[in-house]
Amino acid sequence: MKPYQFILSGAVLLAACGKAPKNNTPASDTIAVTTAAVENGERATTLHFSGMMASSAESRPSFKIGGIISKIYVKEGDQVVKGQLLATLDLTEINAQVQQAQKAVEKAKRDLNRVKQLYNDTAATLEQYQNVTTQYEVTTESLRIAQFNQQYAQIRATETGVVLKKIANEGELPGPGTPIFFISGNQQSDWVVRFGVSDKDWAVLKKGQQVQIELEAYPGKTFTGSISKTANAADPYSNTYEIEVRVNPAGQKLAVGLFAKISIPLPSNSPSTYRMIPVEAIVEGDGNQGFVYSISKNGFGVQKHKVQIAQIDNDKVVIASGLDGVTTVITGGVSYLNESSIIKLAKQ
Repeated sequence: MKPYQFILSGAVLLAACGKAPKNNTPASDTIAVTTAAVENGERATTLHFSGMMASSAESRPSFKIGGIISKIYVKEGDQVVKGQLLATLDLTEINAQVQQAQKAVEKAKRDLNRVKQLYNDTAATLEQYQNVTTQYEVTTESLRIAQFNQQYAQIRATETGVVLKKIANEGELPGPGTPIFFISGNQQSDWVVRFGVSDKDWAVLKKGQQVQIELEAYPGKTFTGSISKTANAADPYSNTYEIEVRVNPAGQKLAVGLFAKISIPLPSNSPSTYRMIPVEAIVEGDGNQGFVYSISKNGFGVQKHKVQIAQIDNDKVVIASGLDGVTTVITGGVSYLNESSIIKLAKQ
């Protein structure tokens, strides 16, 4: 037997008997990695924001059609009730359009009656009868449109409230849909505060959460309220999510534009502490789950940990669970790792 055959047979025999020596030193094809410390922090138990008092029943009424404003019946600061007449257009042109449409209907009706009689006497064709019938229907609908525009050549209040701003004046020619007034509702249930929050705060705020509001107009007094709306998309200009809080006035007089400070206690089940790692440490991320690697106790192996992601804050990831007892995680070279990888620390 040749020597190399004897050596190979011996190796096979040792493996079969389970007595092959273990490799306790790193292999030559080790992966160089870098690490980062796991940061610990405490989450505030109360979130603080600021905003302006507003009304949930705001309206900006306008005319349906263009025309010269004939009369404005209210001024800024006036109290108005729902249905109250606020402004009208000059009806000269509008009334003429209605009269014109009525004359067209009368003519079309005469034509229809005449052709119908001729058709019954077989002196007119079916096509002629159908044409005048259609013409009558078209002119009737035109009259309806003119009468509808005549009806909406005025503005009536859609909410009970106060006129905050009068945008146009008598004699001006606003276009269709141009706001003429800015009216704010002043019912007890109308008062809200709106403000923007970051994505990490938006994630923990829920509709119905109780809040406390302080107004500079009433120093030392605390109002109560609750979150009534949370935005489903970020504002494209500020990249924040709008939150609306409905305020209980508690019998006090409120006004649009009052500066408010909002305090929102976090739910009791919200974690008061958190662990944060660099975002590059996360591998195989899927929704709010992912995996990270840490260095094993022998110094050249790795351990894989499944983690729950609470939120992402710029280049950091807040971990809700899964890193108990872990003080450092692997960041550089992590994409090349698996649970059997051999590593070494790269010089930094």
